[in-house]
Amino acid sequence: MRTDHPGRPDYVHGYTPRESERLVDQATALTDFLHADTRFPAGGRVLEAGCGVGAQTVTLARNSPGAIITAVDISAESLAVARRRVEAAGLANVVFEEADVFDLPYPAATFDHVYVCFVLEHLQDPRGALAALRAVTKPGGTLTVIEGDHGSTFFHPENADSRRAIECLVRLQAEAGGDSLIGRRLYPMLVEAGLSDVRVAPKFVYVDASRPDLVEGFTRNTFAAMVEGVRDGALAAGLIDRQTWDRGVAGLYRAAEPDGVFCYTFFKATGVN
Repeated sequence: MRTDHPGRPDYVHGYTPRESERLVDQATALTDFLHADTRFPAGGRVLEAGCGVGAQTVTLARNSPGAIITAVDISAESLAVARRRVEAAGLANVVFEEADVFDLPYPAATFDHVYVCFVLEHLQDPRGALAALRAVTKPGGTLTVIEGDHGSTFFHPENADSRRAIECLVRLQAEAGGDSLIGRRLYPMLVEAGLSDVRVAPKFVYVDASRPDLVEGFTRNTFAAMVEGVRDGALAAGLIDRQTWDRGVAGLYRAAEPDGVFCYTFFKATGVN
């Protein structure tokens, strides 16, 4: 990710093929859980800001076939992947454009609805991003924001080294200018941005062996893989030693075993412009 805007830090997870796979695994595992109630009316103009590799775009387009969706991202490479994914799904209601969330190329009050998922956590100036997104939203239109909160993580068996590994991710993201604990702050942020009728729905994910789809798709391939992906950065920064790191990551994967349990909370906020 380019860092020429002061509000945008480096993407702490990196732009690797494995990270693209992880994002798709995350979106696939959580499609019904996070997006079943995300539907926009036919004819409505929708902006998906920070669409990345299109992990959520396919679901948005499929859930709202009559809506006109504009999906933007600052990375041309990510947009190319997203475009192929939408085309492969046979969807024709999405237009992709390269654009910066802080400098959107649209007149004021262009869109009926704006949607942003797992983006604000990576920005140094999420309030500035919300202001820019609100500016292109029509009066009476809606802004939907979905974010996680790594502080909401619980697992069995408990593992102190796993806690340290997660804290490494939180610290690396903070040092890059982001905030992986932002989910808990969505309500005051949207209110401060000037939105009305703000509602936040906590989305609690509970995973045990009775949900093998989530064990594989979320515990193993989304969260544990996400933490594992910052290994080099954590070791290089001296945040943790190699042995503790290895035990911590192993502990997260241990929660995906038949007697393991993993819990996490996402936050879905909606406000009216």
